[in-house]
Amino acid sequence: MPHAFDVAALGNAIVDVIASTGDDFLLTHNIAKGVMTLIDEHRARQLYDLLPEGHESAGGSAANTLAGVASFGGQGLFVGKVKDDRLGESFAASMAQTNIRYTTPKAVDGPATACCLIAVTADGQRSMNTYLGASRELAPDDIVPDDIAKAQVLYIEGYLWDQPHAKKAITRAIEAAKKAGRKVALTLSDPFCVGRYRDEFRALWKNDIDILFANEEEAKALFETDRFDDALQAVHGWNGIAALTRSAKGCVIAKGAEVHVLDAMPVARVVDTTGAGDQFAAGFLYGLTHGKSLEVSGRLATAAAAEVISHYGARPETALATVAAKAGLV
Repeated sequence: MPHAFDVAALGNAIVDVIASTGDDFLLTHNIAKGVMTLIDEHRARQLYDLLPEGHESAGGSAANTLAGVASFGGQGLFVGKVKDDRLGESFAASMAQTNIRYTTPKAVDGPATACCLIAVTADGQRSMNTYLGASRELAPDDIVPDDIAKAQVLYIEGYLWDQPHAKKAITRAIEAAKKAGRKVALTLSDPFCVGRYRDEFRALWKNDIDILFANEEEAKALFETDRFDDALQAVHGWNGIAALTRSAKGCVIAKGAEVHVLDAMPVARVVDTTGAGDQFAAGFLYGLTHGKSLEVSGRLATAAAAEVISHYGARPETALATVAAKAGLV
């Protein structure tokens, strides 16, 4: 079957609402500065109404990765749940604007669309209040096997493991990808997430995953070690591709005996590292799905990460196709 998409991604569908505020706003409304706090629907509605007018865009880890793939010129399909409400419409419109196909049926009842309410103060700190809402309702019926089969790579967001129905949806998507002879990629998302589901992630890694994305702490958590070298050794005997990031130390791309240690791309000033891992995955997946070597795919990944950490926000401001061309990578 010919592919229609480079990457199909499963993840939490979240609307980012970003507004500039003063420190007094944080104090008045009891918002913890510079951190992410999980909130309920009542609090989300309250803060949404209180925030000054700002910018809304589709967010969530896997959706941000697809935005990066699209910025390179790739084709993406996103599977994630929103409710049929105003923010749900905002999410769908933002995905369309980014040229990402998004057709997951909206929930007609239940929790509201997930949102991350971000107050940015003059010192550049981002104070995030996140309501997961309808994103937690992703279910097996939301998976269209024929669509998954049309993507070169199925990309799975580790955060979904917190949702029982989503696990079943992931299983269905993996079955569709494998049946079509496609690759399956997993991003571990967070070391605490790995700690909660280590055995399940290890089983998935051994049996179903072709490409593993992890930062240094996530990799060490997966293999229960305090040393990165031990985690790297653990993937040497594996047949898949490990793309392991080490912040300022760059990254390691490994497939069996083939290992590439790549420096991080220089950045004049690191402003916000929020989207670094998501855009690293975007660059690597774009390279891999366009016939690039592991090394060049890794360099595309570091270029994408460098772009996104040079400004606020988890998505590229400069077209990644332009960034790649300037770096001589395409």
